[in-house]
Amino acid sequence: MSFTPVLIFFLGGVGMVFAALVVSRLLAPHRPNPLKNTTYECGEEPVGSPWLRFNTRFYVIVLIFLIFDVEVLFLFPWAVNLRELGLFAWVDMAIFIAILMVGLAYVWGKGDLEWIRPRGSSAGSAKGR
Repeated sequence: MSFTPVLIFFLGGVGMVFAALVVSRLLAPHRPNPLKNTTYECGEEPVGSPWLRFNTRFYVIVLIFLIFDVEVLFLFPWAVNLRELGLFAWVDMAIFIAILMVGLAYVWGKGDLEWIRPRGSSAGSAKGR
């Protein structure tokens, strides 16, 4: 089996991206301005350094939201085809939702849905293990 067409396709894709970047660099106007280079915060003047540390709770809550949000996407095709799929699909989805509920109960019980944790219940403590 020859991989020449795959290589040509790959090089063509890389070449198109490179060509688009070069053409955009040549044709786009370049007028630097300190006001244009400032951070935009809804029309407000930026205050403080942009290099501040975010609370890691934000990332945990976002990841939990994404996990459950993606899982809920599986419910739409199931709900649309439920009559054709029958009882087996209903039982299958009930098990799926039960697994999601166990995960939600675990996250809730662990306290990861709270934005601010009470003192002494940090994730890294040996007491919570």
